[in-house]
Amino acid sequence: MTVEPHEVTEVLNRPISQELLARDVIRMAYVAKDGTPRNIPIMFAWNGTEIVVCTPKNAPKLQSLRENPMVAFTIDTESHPPKILLIRGRAELDYVDDIPQEYLQSTSTYEMTPEQRVVWEAEVRSLYIDGMVRVVVTPTWAKLIDFETTLPSPVEELIRRRAERQSA
Repeated sequence: MTVEPHEVTEVLNRPISQELLARDVIRMAYVAKDGTPRNIPIMFAWNGTEIVVCTPKNAPKLQSLRENPMVAFTIDTESHPPKILLIRGRAELDYVDDIPQEYLQSTSTYEMTPEQRVVWEAEVRSLYIDGMVRVVVTPTWAKLIDFETTLPSPVEELIRRRAERQSA
């Protein structure tokens, strides 16, 4: 199914989508080296057009993403009714020699005193001395499910069928 960029933008610009994109953790799915699926929670940053996750240069997922750069993301809530944002796209790997600003940004909501943040950032800089990799994904598909205005496609189909049966 082909989705036009303006359709993706429309979904991502909805207020609920913006709330979800402001969260700290996203689940990222990709195909591992052995051909099996992986789904990992990872901190992320949304810059208005791209999802950026940062990872160590020795992370096993990097080889997998070089071989198959297609990824899927899920951001959701724990309350009822759930709000779910599903996103797909192609990962581009950007090797950097420092700590990406997005990594520091994605941890900005962690509860730390200013003094704790200084210590934490120094620890991060000493650990990632060789830098990190920015995994940058421009969404090519997106769907918001809020169970009030939008539903999963199979549920929408069941509702349509029920309505047809009831009107027959």
